[in-house]
Amino acid sequence: MNADELQQLDQNLNWHPCAQMKDYETFKPLVIKSAYDSYIELSNGKKIIDAISSWWCKSLGHNHPLLKKAVLEQIEKFEHVLFAHTTHDTIVQLAQKLTSLSPNLNKVFYAGDGSSAVEIALKMSLHARVLQNQPHRSQFIALKNSYHGETSGALSVSDLTLYKQPYASMLFTPIFIEPAYVDNLDDPLWNDASAHWLKTEKILEQYANTTTAIIIEPIVQGAAGMKIYSADFLSRLASWAKHHAIHIIADEIMTGLGRTGKMLASEYAHIEADFVCLSKGLTSGWLPFSVVLTNDAIYQLFYDDYDRGKAFLHSHTYSGNALGASLALATLTIIETDNLCARARELQTILYAHMKEIADKTHLLHKVRAIGAIVAADFVWGHNEKFNQLLAQRAVEMGALIRPIGNTLYWLPPLNISLQTLVDLKDITLQTLENFKHQ
Repeated sequence: MNADELQQLDQNLNWHPCAQMKDYETFKPLVIKSAYDSYIELSNGKKIIDAISSWWCKSLGHNHPLLKKAVLEQIEKFEHVLFAHTTHDTIVQLAQKLTSLSPNLNKVFYAGDGSSAVEIALKMSLHARVLQNQPHRSQFIALKNSYHGETSGALSVSDLTLYKQPYASMLFTPIFIEPAYVDNLDDPLWNDASAHWLKTEKILEQYANTTTAIIIEPIVQGAAGMKIYSADFLSRLASWAKHHAIHIIADEIMTGLGRTGKMLASEYAHIEADFVCLSKGLTSGWLPFSVVLTNDAIYQLFYDDYDRGKAFLHSHTYSGNALGASLALATLTIIETDNLCARARELQTILYAHMKEIADKTHLLHKVRAIGAIVAADFVWGHNEKFNQLLAQRAVEMGALIRPIGNTLYWLPPLNISLQTLVDLKDITLQTLENFKHQ
């Protein structure tokens, strides 16, 4: 089947995610032949740079040999057995790795994707209040511009109207507070958000006795356009929550596992959440797999004889999937042995310099910001979805997979991307934008 035939059949049969399918009439789906390192190869032989880690999950790039080795070794043993009342070496070793990420997060609950992990954390927090005879603690607090996933609970605590408005009738309503956004890490607000916090605290005080949990994307709000907010604000928020016995749920699905230059982005604020959700880069995008980390205090609330009715009965068919566990264990090992957190911090300087150069030469971008292996800048004219589609199409033609979010252009490449590939990405992005200037 040639590429044209395949594209036509795809358009007749498949409904792609996060897309207006009518746009596929003019920007046909890319037909993938293979993928390796930081590149995707199309059916026509053209190589394009995966500048966004395939929706932020390919932290180690494509087709990493050690990940392939790990999953093949696991396949030779078994591919999946229910995790209810079974265990095996791989899942125990993975749990040891995961519980070493933070001092008190010593319990691991497994699920299948990021949204499911968020749902589990929300449910655990709410269920814990029932067990503590605190039914009045049923309110959730979230950050403005947040995004936590597409399932009902996760979407409820998200604050991007585009994704949630049609489903308002099936969602619950949290309280949204605005974090203290920073232009970059040199912004004074990064280390001192006291003035902003005073206004926020006044809002929070009225919910101090009715809130069960505050859910956050630590430091970076991805779907909102890679917005970065103050580490000091997050530190103050977590301290306030602890003082009022309110749980913190850290959605580290995008920010965790080295992406921001720390294993957990929460480390920038020197906090430890009560629940941490991980997915995406956990298997470097090989398989859907997610976890919720929590502490012994939460765990013990549910621990009792079965007939006491305290068990957490969230069931997920693929919980603890052995193939996913083997990939997660290998991924964590590679991040550690290759020192990829330090690499991400090195990339921060390089990515910022490249994006700043593009902004200075084209005058089409401003508010350049970077943290770890994330860099973003905003278009000077604001959000124009038609332009975003054209830019994405032209960038592919030039050799890079780039998908602007709203009015934000960003790169979020694999942590092990080569420096030469980053230079190529800079040149492609620059030329793509320059071509628009001369139309």
